[in-house]
Amino acid sequence: MTTVTVRPMTEDEYDAWQAELAEEYAADQVAAGRWAADGAVERAREENADLLPAGRDTPRMLLLRGVDADGEPVGRAWVGLDHPRGAPGIAFLYDIEILESRRGAGLGRALLDAVEEATRRAGAGALELNVFGRNAVAIGLYASNGYGVVTQQMRKAL
Repeated sequence: MTTVTVRPMTEDEYDAWQAELAEEYAADQVAAGRWAADGAVERAREENADLLPAGRDTPRMLLLRGVDADGEPVGRAWVGLDHPRGAPGIAFLYDIEILESRRGAGLGRALLDAVEEATRRAGAGALELNVFGRNAVAIGLYASNGYGVVTQQMRKAL
């Protein structure tokens, strides 16, 4: 059984994560056809800054680093304890990722379990997330971990 625990991000980890997150989030939004490529990274940075006005000290946010049994970093996660659309008692998973060099070893499921436990301990009764439709691996992970579709957007190219 693969075990991952979570701890708060350090300031250095937070700074590195913010730079990576803006690039990744912008690329996902562009690939999904939701944003134009021009200015996407800046838009992602602005959205993240709006959600994290006090950085890693923003209240009601869990900014977590996943570590393996040896204490080595394997991933990260960001949970808002208040749902962005105001759903009571439901936390929102903004980001979860296993380091590319550590993928394929069951760490994603273990990190998700650890994040869910941290969210439960923080008082949330449920955890919601968005996943891009092209991310079949993540969709499979979430479905096999008990997540169900709450809303669904669909698109057809014309």
